[in-house]
This record gives sequence, structure tokens and C-alpha cells, in this order.
Amino acid sequence: MSPTMRAVEIKNGKGNADSLYHTDVPKPTPKGSEALVKIKAFGLNRMDLLQREGQYPVPPQASKILGVEFSGVIESFGGDAERGFKVGDEVFGLAYGGAYAEYIAVSTHMLVHKPKELSWEECAGIPETWITATQAIYLIGQYKPGDSILWHAGGSSVSLSGIQLSHADSPSGVFATTRSDEKNDFLVKELGVKAAFNTKTSLDWADEVLKATDGKGVDIIVDFIGADTFGPNLKAIAKDGRIVMLGFMSGAEIPAGVSLGPFIAKRIRYEGSSLRSRDEEYQGKLRDQLVEHALPRFKDKRFKVFVEKVFKWEDVIDAHKLMESNQTKGKIICTIS
Repeated sequence: MSPTMRAVEIKNGKGNADSLYHTDVPKPTPKGSEALVKIKAFGLNRMDLLQREGQYPVPPQASKILGVEFSGVIESFGGDAERGFKVGDEVFGLAYGGAYAEYIAVSTHMLVHKPKELSWEECAGIPETWITATQAIYLIGQYKPGDSILWHAGGSSVSLSGIQLSHADSPSGVFATTRSDEKNDFLVKELGVKAAFNTKTSLDWADEVLKATDGKGVDIIVDFIGADTFGPNLKAIAKDGRIVMLGFMSGAEIPAGVSLGPFIAKRIRYEGSSLRSRDEEYQGKLRDQLVEHALPRFKDKRFKVFVEKVFKWEDVIDAHKLMESNQTKGKIICTIS
């Protein structure tokens, strides 16, 4: 068996999409609880763009190769693999990095058996987005039946996942924001959100949220935007509400003139989080919750993995450029033949 494999790397360590290229690198060797997986497909995430540009703090244990989610077939194990897996098993999983390659060595604690009802492409789009959404609403947002929730960047893969998770727990209302009327129509018609608001054309979207909730506001907000939504979030959130910050696409500096008064007046909890920097034990608990809560719904089609476009991995540059366009509604997947 060849000691090398093909992988996608970045010329000079960082750069634009055109800096991506394929090359031969050493094939990883599984150790401890790891399995060696031959990759069939991998999913793109916004962190890949930031890492490519040198703007993402990569965990010390992560491969310099991009990619954290994948599907594939187990070829071998380290010495202490989790029970329930064997050579030849079809799996999908979450890694700290290294998925833009023919093979990956990843902890078996972060692998899930691939259901026959789902394709390789669909499974490659589940781990990062659905586990992130699970973490945001349950572990941090403490979401429960009867709550209302608003997802910013509603057309993103994490929000598409989170909206479906939200509907599964009898909410009083699921809401979203995007910067596109077309995306908003999609969210209302296809995913059943109660209302979706265009933050690009409406400067008063928080007022629209209050109107839609009879003045109460929403119990939970999941935010990837940051600076532009910080102040309006404080208006749109209900008393004793929870705001979960997962990113700051519009910047990390709080705009001038934003009052902190609502923090006390409404007893708001505003908490930031990330997934990739978490240890394996924390991520493993989320994997278990995904398997118990979501996997049966994938099998019977109550939950859907929205795939925007599938590329051959030879066209990874085009895949990155499509993600940069911010025009997608769902996952971008690359397949390896």
C-alpha cells in the first residue's frame, strides 16, 4: 500500500481560492482510538475559507489540511478503537482537520455509522453543521418545547439544520433573518419558519420580530453576524432570553451608541461558543446526542440535508468561490472518486 495520498494544500500556507492545489502528502497512520477512513466526500464550511486566508485559529492537534467533516469507509484502526466499528464500515464523522484528502485518521469517538437511506454526499454535510446547531440550541441556548427562536444567516447550513431541530421540539415560533427575499421565501415555504426578515432592506428588523411575537421578543437568538446584529439582538430578545454567538461575519467591534441597559432590564444571557476548539469528550457527547436525536429523523426523512451543489474535488477552487459568493442555501460538497 502506498505511503502517500493525494490532498489539497494551500500555496505558501495561505491565500485566496486560487491558491488551493492538489499534491502528494504522507498518508496518516491511525493511533490509539483512531480509525483510518478512505474518504468518499467532504463538506465545506466557512471556517475553511478563514483558515485558508490565515484568519482562523487552528487547534494544535489539527492537520494543516483543510476540512472537518467527511464520509467514507474504514480501512484500519489504531490500538484502542471504540467498539461497534469494524474494517469496511461505511461512516461519516467530524475531525479537527484533514478532510480535504483521500484518507483521514480520526477518533472513532467522532464517527457515526452511515445510514443506507442517505448518500455519501448527504452524510458528508451532516457532522459540523448539525453538531454545531445541536450545541447552540440545547447545550448553550437551553432550548425547550414552547420556546421561540430566531436564526440569523437563515440560509446557512447551520441555520438550516437548526431550524429543523427547532421544529422538532414544539416551538412557539421559529424565525430567521437573511439578506435576501428569495432566501426568506424559501425558509417560509420549504422549512416552515413563522417569518423571515431581510436585514439588508429592513433597518428595523428587530421591531418586526417584536411585532411578530406580540411585543415579547424571541427566547433564543443564534447569531453568526456579530457587530451589525448586536444592538438589534438586544431589542429583539425576550426577558430572560439567551443569545448564542457563533461568529462575527460583520465584524467583532460593538458599534458606538449601543446601550447595555437591556442586559439588566431583560436579564439577558449573551454567550459565545465554538466547536472545533472543544476537546474530544465534549464533541463526543454532542455526537451521541446527534445519533439519538437526529439520526432517526434523517432515516425517515423528517430531517433533510440541504445540498446546494456537489463538486468533484478536482474543482475545489470553484467550490470555495461559490461559498464566498454567499448565494447558497445549503451544503457545498466535494466528492473523491
